[in-house]
Amino acid sequence: MKKLLLAVIILSGCVLHAQEELAQTTIKAVLTGNQSQVIQLAEAFPEDKYDWRPSEGVNSVGEALLHVAGANYFLASKLGFAPPEDVDVMAIGKITGKENIISALKKSNEFVLDKITMVDDGDLNEEVDFGFMKMNKLGGLLAIMEHNGEHKGQLIAYARSNGVVPPWSK
Repeated sequence: MKKLLLAVIILSGCVLHAQEELAQTTIKAVLTGNQSQVIQLAEAFPEDKYDWRPSEGVNSVGEALLHVAGANYFLASKLGFAPPEDVDVMAIGKITGKENIISALKKSNEFVLDKITMVDDGDLNEEVDFGFMKMNKLGGLLAIMEHNGEHKGQLIAYARSNGVVPPWSK
């Protein structure tokens, strides 16, 4: 009986531990996949298509990628994580060149992935003013994930319009 009780206690502890950071680790896993595909698309576009835009007033390929990078820093900053000291968030939109844009995006991706699991479970319901709306920190983490997914879709459409096949669908 003592062995059964001990097994139940140990198993309960494992289940409870597995539930810690469940939202954060799930969001991080989905975001990692989205980010990987956005980077694959960025690499698949020829550099001369980085200025392509579907119509006047709409972000170009390069601008869409830099928008994602800037939003990663912006949303993370609202969650309490200041961008790295060597990142000038206000100048991200001025970055040019395929390699530089991809580098900036990769750096912002790594930054935001690192910060997701630093949000404590007990703080997920804490309200944050994101400027465009107020929501809790869990909503902010979901916004990061959704925003990256939204622009992955945009870039897929851009790719198809330019004869670029998303690498994962070849």
